[in-house]
Amino acid sequence: MRFTTLAAPLAAAMLLGACGSTAPTSPAEVGELRPGSGYLKGYLPAAELPDSLALLPAPPAEGSAALASDGATFRALTALQGTPRGALAVQDANLKFPKAAEVFSCALGLPISEQATPNLNMLLRRTLADAGSATYKAKNNYNRTRPFVAFKTGSCTPAEEASLAKDGSYPSGHSAVGWAWALVLTELAPERADALLQRGRAFSQSRAICGVHWQSDIENGRLIGAATVAKLHTNPVFQAQMAGARSEIAKARAAGAVPAQDCSAEAKALTASALIAP
Repeated sequence: MRFTTLAAPLAAAMLLGACGSTAPTSPAEVGELRPGSGYLKGYLPAAELPDSLALLPAPPAEGSAALASDGATFRALTALQGTPRGALAVQDANLKFPKAAEVFSCALGLPISEQATPNLNMLLRRTLADAGSATYKAKNNYNRTRPFVAFKTGSCTPAEEASLAKDGSYPSGHSAVGWAWALVLTELAPERADALLQRGRAFSQSRAICGVHWQSDIENGRLIGAATVAKLHTNPVFQAQMAGARSEIAKARAAGAVPAQDCSAEAKALTASALIAP
């Protein structure tokens, strides 16, 4: 009984706090992680990010069956480079906005942009920082060699290879970001849940196709993405931005808005690789 009597006032107080919070939609107001980087600050202070080092096991050990499986997946999925699915993987590598806003447009069935859906666009930009940053305790601790370096092959983004080779592979930051995006969008548009989650999974698998992450990097990156979204739900600014984004989605659907890109081509590329993707 005591819990019941306390729960209602507490829930009401949290709701009022979220409603009273502002959710800026201006990049200038939010600010960048590093000046000139183009990446905006997240919602969570560093101390509130999930602890990836505490949450994740160590990456597969040398000579283990798990590492052998990682190698087999690398060989299978990098074979898709040069195909339409490989081309989509190259597009998925780009986390810079406004281009990155297109990743989930087809799955959502709506265009996403700073002009048309400012709250939704800001949600993606800021959760990118939170989910990506949350991977770095484990990344920096393990400093795992990336597969394209280990196998002395190329990747699907040659211009990024020098910087990627210096950045730990485990867990995958892209995978954490993509899965966090998929979970957030699924909450906003539950009627599109299957398509959104499938696109989130494909987004993370693009990193294996590109040869820049092991499969175990990707799977554990998704875990950190999910942990980040759980933490974000305690943040009142995030909650307020979610409310704004939900309203934008409803208005866009009512207006008959549709994605600008070729969604049939994306669907074909994803379907063609479905049978071999782990």
